Amino acid sequence: MAGKSGRVAQQALQHQLKVGEFFSAKDFVPVTQAHIMADTESLGEAGVRWLEGLADAPEGQRHVRIPTITDPRGTDFAKAAFLGQKPAMLELERRTISAFVRLGVAMTDTCINYQTIQAPTRNEHVAFGDTGVVIYSNSICGARSNFEGGPSALAAGLTGRTPRYGFHLPGQRRATLHVRVDLTPASLNEWGALGGVIGRIAGNYWAVPAIEGIEEAPRSDELKHFGAAMASFGSVALFHLVGLTPESGRLRDVAVAGLPNHQVARADIDALRSSYHNDGLVDVVVFSAPQLSLFELRDLADLCEGRRFAVPLLAVTSPQVKPDSDRMGYTARIEDAGGTLLSGMCFYQSYAREIAEANGWKRLATNSVKLVNILGGYGYQPILASMEFREPHSCTGRRAGRFADARRL
Repeated sequence: MAGKSGRVAQQALQHQLKVGEFFSAKDFVPVTQAHIMADTESLGEAGVRWLEGLADAPEGQRHVRIPTITDPRGTDFAKAAFLGQKPAMLELERRTISAFVRLGVAMTDTCINYQTIQAPTRNEHVAFGDTGVVIYSNSICGARSNFEGGPSALAAGLTGRTPRYGFHLPGQRRATLHVRVDLTPASLNEWGALGGVIGRIAGNYWAVPAIEGIEEAPRSDELKHFGAAMASFGSVALFHLVGLTPESGRLRDVAVAGLPNHQVARADIDALRSSYHNDGLVDVVVFSAPQLSLFELRDLADLCEGRRFAVPLLAVTSPQVKPDSDRMGYTARIEDAGGTLLSGMCFYQSYAREIAEANGWKRLATNSVKLVNILGGYGYQPILASMEFREPHSCTGRRAGRFADARRL
């Protein structure tokens, strides 16, 4: 605070003290990793100038002290022209990347770091920003993080600590409601829909659902969509799957008697899915939010075999997964069918409204429940379906396909 480590660390600590005082934190907790959400659509010119001001500090006074990585960027530079992104957007991206590099931040550009880089371990205190990253790390890995805003996550990277409040505290991690479900979802969009329903029930950041009724151990991609949707619909940062997640071998491990009880049935899942149904034409299909794993890309490549898409199909993955997808032939199979594989970005963090205007896209189909929840605010009419879903006109020579009665390929 006296400035002996330079103004960058001083400003970071000043910011953290204000955050800690707001949340009544008694002290700081050391953290081992930081993950920064800092897309340029959110940063804007003012935010990028602020980052550049930090990066202009002397060499020995501006570097992060712990491994610090980035969330998806606002573009895939190799595909920016195809997306219709403007030069001003790309220049803002280049400036942001340059500033982060000078600060010592690793440009991982991913929201699935728990699948690709270094998954946090149980009880590891971290400072993560992306909501899907936080809920997965807290719930599935048993790590400890709050939703860290961009400046707070960067401050944690610069100081190696974060205010000790919220989900860094054992008492805050106990369940506040009990949810029993009567189904085990069968597809990624069903897992997302279940997460969305539970998120709506929970309804706030401090709510922690303890969930029973899942009969089989879910895979990582299923839990990824489940948690991302729950965080999107309810701001939830932590859930417990009784008997499955690290902190909840039994219900009594995380819950006390008398919690509010809720029941989730198949009808609740169907109601959420049908609220994003559209019998009209589809302009674009997007698989994003979260970024796709290698195995999701494999499944998509299999579905592309022998087909030619009538509408643009965008699949978004991380820079860590893309080379393996190329090497294994998944990228070529997707793009031979007319799809486009994008790397290091996220669709809704990439000037989605401007992309829609540039390409004339309005009706967007996806299997991501998180994405349909967000895109209405960008002017889209989102449609929720499984990755396998098709309708007879969706793979013809028409400009757009029609989504009607669901069918498996």
